[in-house]
Amino acid sequence: MADKETLERLKDLTSEARKNILRLCHKGATHIGGDLSMADMMTVLYQYGMKHDPKNPAWKERDRFILSKGHGAGCLYVTLAMAGYFTMDEVLAKYREPGSPFGEHPSGEIPGVEIATGSLGHGLPICVGLALAARLDGRQNRVFTLMGDGETQEGSVWEAAMAAAHYQLGNLVAFVDRNRLSLDGETEKLMKLEPYAEKWKAFGWRVEVIDGHDIAQIVDVFDRLPPPSADQPTIVIGETVKGKGVPSMENDANWHAGSIDAEFLAQSCAELDAARKRERGE
Repeated sequence: MADKETLERLKDLTSEARKNILRLCHKGATHIGGDLSMADMMTVLYQYGMKHDPKNPAWKERDRFILSKGHGAGCLYVTLAMAGYFTMDEVLAKYREPGSPFGEHPSGEIPGVEIATGSLGHGLPICVGLALAARLDGRQNRVFTLMGDGETQEGSVWEAAMAAAHYQLGNLVAFVDRNRLSLDGETEKLMKLEPYAEKWKAFGWRVEVIDGHDIAQIVDVFDRLPPPSADQPTIVIGETVKGKGVPSMENDANWHAGSIDAEFLAQSCAELDAARKRERGE
């Protein structure tokens, strides 16, 4: 378990990540609701759990990360900038500009991005291939992905889940942003996923169900991961809130995507600062 100083540092970084996500949404439309709901898991992934080197993005022994829900690109750009792959100013200057790789979905031209994503249901199958390749090459790196829960209504996800268990890919770790809302509404009304954890268990996965906004729980998941040589893939189901951190956005499917004005940006950043102060008891 990480010490208190580490947890507080990660909480501060997550709060700053949310403010940067809002700044990006002010520059141009993003998939803001899902960007905010995945921010805690992405921050811990890059600032604590994953083996990577921003100064050498092609490092052979790096852990691989695939953002399967490619529409969460805004959060990915912020996460990579805060990890040191480029600056936040660079992202804000180039986001959605003609010819820029920083679009609404990530381009493979961006440092730290393994592959362009956007078509849902593809991330986990790609990760199965990457995890198999690591095994064949004798490497001990892990392969991570983050999926949206609505995305896991796709059949390709479950084919990949079956393959990962069959090939005993213990070096594969998948996160799910389980905010229960997709573009068209509630996931359970559109195509019921529950009993969700039991489905993954039935497919042969090691399952963790956590509060996807609780930094200590996310850190604990990383601390307890089996070694990459293990024979069972891991799925981390993060129970989250779409639009987390901005009260007027939370649990509102209308904020699946959009942009915000300067007044909304200032108000939302102030709300995030106030919430962080309350957490610290100030």
